[in-house]
Amino acid sequence: MLKNIPVSLSPDLLKILMEMGHCDELVICDGNFPKFAQPDRIVYCTGLGTVNILDDIMQFFPLDFGEEEPFIQMAVSEGDNYIPPTWPLYDEVILKNEMKANRKKFLPRNEFYSRAKKAYAAVITGEKTFYATIILKKGTVGNG
Repeated sequence: MLKNIPVSLSPDLLKILMEMGHCDELVICDGNFPKFAQPDRIVYCTGLGTVNILDDIMQFFPLDFGEEEPFIQMAVSEGDNYIPPTWPLYDEVILKNEMKANRKKFLPRNEFYSRAKKAYAAVITGEKTFYATIILKKGTVGNG
């Protein structure tokens, strides 16, 4: 065991986060995310929701704010008036951990699935909220 590492970050997940380089993407999926849209590397954190795992990951994961879209969310289907309760919570987590406004992009479902399939890895959570899947683009750490 290590000190100050959230227990939600398993050895497999920490390894993936450390392996990822600048511009690699990580998908944090709700529990309903389809297999056909998942990349080859998967870590299961089914005891947690997307907000919890995002908050734990963001303590260590730099977002690429040099890009227009360091944070990508699945858009609600056209004609659906549903607003996921997770969305404002994601903004709070990003602001708390990055101290920058969340510059996000919304992609329609099929575009999101295509992008997610190409990601470096995915974290499958037990989240039951619809449209709660997100993609994070990894930034850099340095002495800029």
